[in-house]
Amino acid sequence: MVVTLGEIAVRFGCELRGDPQREVDSVATLVDAHPRAITFLAEARHRAALAQTRAAAVVLDERFAAQCPVDALISPNPRADYARIATYLYPARPVNPGIHESAIIAEDAEVDAGAEIGPLAVIGAGARIGAEVLIGPHCVIGADVTVAAQTRLMARVTLCDGVSIGERSILHPGTVIGADGFGFAPDRSAWLKIPQVGSVRIGADVEIGANTTVDRGAIGDTVIADGVKLDNQIQIGHNVRLGAHTAIAGCTGVSGSTVIGERCQIGGACAIGGHLLIVDDVIITGFSMISHSISKPGVYSSGIPFEDARTWRRMVARFKRSAAQDDPESNDD
Repeated sequence: MVVTLGEIAVRFGCELRGDPQREVDSVATLVDAHPRAITFLAEARHRAALAQTRAAAVVLDERFAAQCPVDALISPNPRADYARIATYLYPARPVNPGIHESAIIAEDAEVDAGAEIGPLAVIGAGARIGAEVLIGPHCVIGADVTVAAQTRLMARVTLCDGVSIGERSILHPGTVIGADGFGFAPDRSAWLKIPQVGSVRIGADVEIGANTTVDRGAIGDTVIADGVKLDNQIQIGHNVRLGAHTAIAGCTGVSGSTVIGERCQIGGACAIGGHLLIVDDVIITGFSMISHSISKPGVYSSGIPFEDARTWRRMVARFKRSAAQDDPESNDD
């Protein structure tokens, strides 16, 4: 798509300082941008790259406008407006209504005439597929699943029986929603499986990354509210509840029955224990281990940043000496 800076400024409510007839057709980083690309600056630490950019225009806020060597689109929230502009320049491909000849559809499944069902997809009994839904190749939709309008399931997505997905959601390749949670009862020297009889309810405008798993509830449902964003390779345990517009980065695990509030931001590779309550507007930095509930909004961290190996060994030795001093009966041998 080719658009002018003037059109972008009007459409997205930015103040243009430059040539309204200048055309752009792509996006790029500050460093790699060419004279027909648009880019953005959201953080002061990238000002050196701003000085060298060859972009057609930069989306930035008023603080950096005087330092911009090319045309500028002034925005109070450059990252958000850049996202809107990029979405406009790179629209999702339209849904092509129809059912591929290799797809397998249960006789009593309801598939809207405006949906696209890809090659080798399987749709189970009683499933309901809404208007303008995209079901990608090799997806498996279980019995009594509901997929609301304009949702997109990319390749190899699995929705187990009874799962419901809200409107305009996106599930990336390999996502599994509604597999059994990790529920077992000890029985002498063995484990007895606890039936997982709940399901998963996912709201509208949710995006779930590749190979992320969301387990079905043991009794009630696992619930993901509207606007939640989950990165790749996340594990959400059974009966977890995620509040609206919470975002979680990759490789994080949330154990069963934990409730996380609205608008929380959780960094990558965090480990969050089970049966906890985390209130709204909490930020947890990457690699943190959360073993207790969080009752106040704020920024929380745990873990120790890396050091060279020799320093790290000295630090560990100090930790162990301190622990021994606190508990004289401890044995570190």
